[in-house]
Amino acid sequence: MTRVTQRPDPDRAAGVLLGCAVGDALGAGYEFTPATSLPAAVDMIGGGVGGFAPGEWTDDTSMAIVAAEAAAAGLDLRSPAGLDPVAAGFARWYADGPKDVGVHTNTVLSAAGARSGAATAAQLRRAAQARLAAGHPSAGNGALMRTAPVALAHLDRPDTAAQAARAVSDLTHADPVSAEACLIWTLGIRHAVLHGDFGGVRGALAHLPADRAEEWAGLLDEAENHDPAHFASNGWVVHALQAAWSAVCRTPVPDLDPARGSFPAQHLAHAVQAAVRAGHDTDTVAAIAGSLLGARWGASAVPLTWRRRVHGWPGYTARDLVRLGVQAARRSTGRPTDDSAGWPSGAHVPYDDYPGRGTLAVHPHDEKVLLGGVDAVHDLPDGVDAVVSLCRLGAAEVPATGVNASDHVEVWLVDSNDPASNPHLAYVIDQAARAVAELRARGRSVLLHCVQAQSRTPSVAAHYSVLTRGLHPRAALDEVCAVLPDAHPQQALRNAVLDLGGAR
Repeated sequence: MTRVTQRPDPDRAAGVLLGCAVGDALGAGYEFTPATSLPAAVDMIGGGVGGFAPGEWTDDTSMAIVAAEAAAAGLDLRSPAGLDPVAAGFARWYADGPKDVGVHTNTVLSAAGARSGAATAAQLRRAAQARLAAGHPSAGNGALMRTAPVALAHLDRPDTAAQAARAVSDLTHADPVSAEACLIWTLGIRHAVLHGDFGGVRGALAHLPADRAEEWAGLLDEAENHDPAHFASNGWVVHALQAAWSAVCRTPVPDLDPARGSFPAQHLAHAVQAAVRAGHDTDTVAAIAGSLLGARWGASAVPLTWRRRVHGWPGYTARDLVRLGVQAARRSTGRPTDDSAGWPSGAHVPYDDYPGRGTLAVHPHDEKVLLGGVDAVHDLPDGVDAVVSLCRLGAAEVPATGVNASDHVEVWLVDSNDPASNPHLAYVIDQAARAVAELRARGRSVLLHCVQAQSRTPSVAAHYSVLTRGLHPRAALDEVCAVLPDAHPQQALRNAVLDLGGAR
């Protein structure tokens, strides 16, 4: 089969693990709650069976991270060289005493001796096969919940992705139905990263035997015709996939109407919340749905309020999930893990050749908001205790010195007129401006910056003025640009500000 050589969209690659994690953390506080008892509005409340902190992910994302690290290292997840590190990672996580482990996965890991902190792929498979042979149910959703990074490891070819999905599933779940579900979802994620739509889920059926493809086609039909809550036994892998697919398919994609606060990218948040409202195994169904939604809509579609809060084993945050997703995608398509600037894992992103890095000005409509170039991050002005970054930064630059991690907000925004560079441009500008407003409402003094304070910074600053001062967007743009000596927003960014203010 022909190898795919196209470069995957980095935003969508970054969205896979991030989408999984926000769904997981959103559902964690409602696990085992019946659908009928869930509130209309769900949030990262924490609690649940594991006593999770608000925004903390569960075993779903933790186990996915293990596979993602193998993918980012360029390992083939079909081979012992790739699967043994995954098995060893599962054992390390298990030995750390996770707050929540599924009954089946717990039994398999324990039987394989993983409590010691070490295990091989062969040991896990033997334990999983023995459990199936003994007549115990082995088609829980525990393999499907962690399948997201398998797609990133094998973006180059769908056949190898399908094989890897089965191999990683078999580490703990020996029932062939689990492997089939993982194959379908893996290929759906892979297709979404490469093509930006959900067609890969149905397309995956071509990789199954005819009788199994027919069975799964009917199951997908059923999901498309019933609400997520219809699939109440969602601890079973089939109902888990159906509930997640139902949430994805049956949640309407909002129209693009920036002035009314309506954006297609909001489909990710709405559909993940619908997955939680399926009830019962809420974190897992939402993690499964979130991984596909993140692959389709990208990291830039994840609400910044969720992105800032999400965290979990092994001490990771959203930044780490973005790094792993981008690195895995780059490795699977034959490129180094980092780009020429050392992003996403380098300590610093070099901007030495850019003039205007030292620009610094007071926002004309809020003296507690400073507008600047990237140099201000390295030497924060007196009194600044929050940062909103509109350009890429290195691992050693976030959070800025003296700023709490949750108060340094990173925004996925590219300084470009090309629509492909910013598929959710108006939404992202709106999110960034609202992040500034939220920080200010908590009494923070904010540095809003990009590299040179020429395009992204004045655009977000102007929309902040529209939101908080009621200014006309043209006036806001003019007055913000007047305090920044080299400001000249890209036309696409200027138009987005006008659209958000209903002025175009």
